[in-house]
Amino acid sequence: MITTPVRRRNKRSEHTIQTILAAAEVVILESGVERVSILDVCNQAGISRGTFYRYFSSQDELLEAFSRHKRDRFHESLFEALDPYKDPDDRFDALIRYMDNYLQVGQARKLLMVAPDYAIGWLHRIFHDSVSRFQNELAIVFDAWDERANIKIDRELVCELLIRYILSEQLVPSTKQARKALPSRIRRLLMALVKSRD
Repeated sequence: MITTPVRRRNKRSEHTIQTILAAAEVVILESGVERVSILDVCNQAGISRGTFYRYFSSQDELLEAFSRHKRDRFHESLFEALDPYKDPDDRFDALIRYMDNYLQVGQARKLLMVAPDYAIGWLHRIFHDSVSRFQNELAIVFDAWDERANIKIDRELVCELLIRYILSEQLVPSTKQARKALPSRIRRLLMALVKSRD
């Protein structure tokens, strides 16, 4: 039986991995995925090829790690943005601010421009996981909405619509003013759906 060697992780190696992944992002956003070279990543990270190969065996392994890194950062930053807010209305408003900030400063649109196939594949891979994460992070919001409306809201559908909104903004961005109006528009939509069932 063939086993993959377990690589030891310590603070120094974690820092080196993060440096390599950050360098990979710079290189990918400049030249796209097809033209990423290990040498360019090493130069950007300020490391030797030997150091690179200590952590990644190939370009494919680097790209897979980069995909996981981007997914994890998206979910970690979502948690960090929402966790301080225990009031349902404040938490939902924090989500909208998070989405707005992600759309303004995130690199997803640029990645879509320079590496469309890779970006679409990555968005496809994280879609269902992101819907689940949104459901978890918005549980207290949905509980409050259920109680106020005296109905069970389809949480998965609402979260899917939020994720699809983020994805559509990558392709056809709306104005800042339109994004700021999103919280009240979503609340009105949900309340209208509830009333239509009465």
